Amino acid sequence: MLTDSERFAFITRRHHAFASTGNAYDAVQCDEAINTGDTLVVLAEDVIGVAMTWPFAVTQAHGNLHALSAPRAGETLADLARSLHVSAADFEHAAEIARRFGFPLDPQIEALLARPAG
Repeated sequence: MLTDSERFAFITRRHHAFASTGNAYDAVQCDEAINTGDTLVVLAEDVIGVAMTWPFAVTQAHGNLHALSAPRAGETLADLARSLHVSAADFEHAAEIARRFGFPLDPQIEALLARPAG
């Protein structure tokens, strides 16, 4: 039998699927069931995003979600995540989902994912 530590040694991730990035954006603004850091999935537009006040895409296609600006010199994924009030793990998870669907990542995000932390 598993101990409580063994049973709960994982992080729960929530995914929300939408017909369009416009629907995803609107839902993030209005639906209290969607939390900051949740993953947004829009298969019809090849977009994977992260929920927050201004939801953004980690994929090259972003539709009506925000595209991220170029990182500042020396900025790490952790720095960017902190500035957006999400976690680096939220970025990494969304990027992994995008890869599994075969969606091209935003090159700026891809570069930050490849950079060592710190």
